[in-house]
Amino acid sequence: MTDDYKSKKVISIGVVKELTGLSERQIRYNEERKLILPDRTANGTRKYSFSDVETLVKIAEKREEGVQSYEISQEMRKEKKEGEAQMRRNMIRGQLNAHFRTKR
Repeated sequence: MTDDYKSKKVISIGVVKELTGLSERQIRYNEERKLILPDRTANGTRKYSFSDVETLVKIAEKREEGVQSYEISQEMRKEKKEGEAQMRRNMIRGQLNAHFRTKR
């Protein structure tokens, strides 16, 4: 089983409030700043993932340390780019390994 369950958007804002200790306003503020992106049901209800909950906790910790939302956003973008670059390197490395192992 993969971490796919972490990305499924199935958690309501009420449960997110209980898990994080944040208010609805704080959660929505992070959405407005595009720090998290919940899905919406047909009737407009927000649905969050376990990854969103983890992100909200990290954001709250940084905010308590005095870090501004813009700085958090920049850091998250940088981490995402680094993660994507690492994934590309791993894919290329895997392709090269597969290629040269079969050419022996």
